[in-house]
Amino acid sequence: MYTQAEIEVFDHDWPTLAEGVVIPHGLYDLSLNEGYIQIGTSHDTSEFACDSLRYWWKHYGWERYQTANSILLLCDGGGSNNSRHFLFKQDLQALVNELGIEIPIAHYPPYTSKYNPIEHRLFPHVTRACQGVIFESVEIVEELIAKTKTKSGLQVFTTILDGIYKTGRKVTDEFKQMMEIVFDDYLPQWNYTAVPQTS
Repeated sequence: MYTQAEIEVFDHDWPTLAEGVVIPHGLYDLSLNEGYIQIGTSHDTSEFACDSLRYWWKHYGWERYQTANSILLLCDGGGSNNSRHFLFKQDLQALVNELGIEIPIAHYPPYTSKYNPIEHRLFPHVTRACQGVIFESVEIVEELIAKTKTKSGLQVFTTILDGIYKTGRKVTDEFKQMMEIVFDDYLPQWNYTAVPQTS
């Protein structure tokens, strides 16, 4: 609902007063100047991060890059794609096994994520598009984000991923023994490649 009348709201976003959550997970294509934001309604987990990438590849990436044999991802070091957690690597391994394509990961070290292009070429414009609006539904958020654009031609594509993502999942011992995560010689804690496993 759009109105120019004054609406009284709390000065903080208290989770206990909310009827739901909105979790944006973004991918930004440097060459095409396109943003892809999947909106979750459950928890920000590594499974959600990998589902976001899966959705992008199946609906956009494969068509745009049909001859690609790998997807390079520049990621922050924390959150759902945490560089220190093997749970993200476990979900990433399952993803590359399904897609059949290598995914090299380059994490930004702690306190340097501001240098990630997505931080200054996508998210500020998304924030501006949502400015001053009360999020009464996840559909309103999706609609606002989809309207994000810039003079330089930025386009943003959105979808809602309303799956239930459980917290507290553990890495299996079998994964650590059988994983095909190849760590780079240079800064292996931040740079590695998930390689599809052959059955």
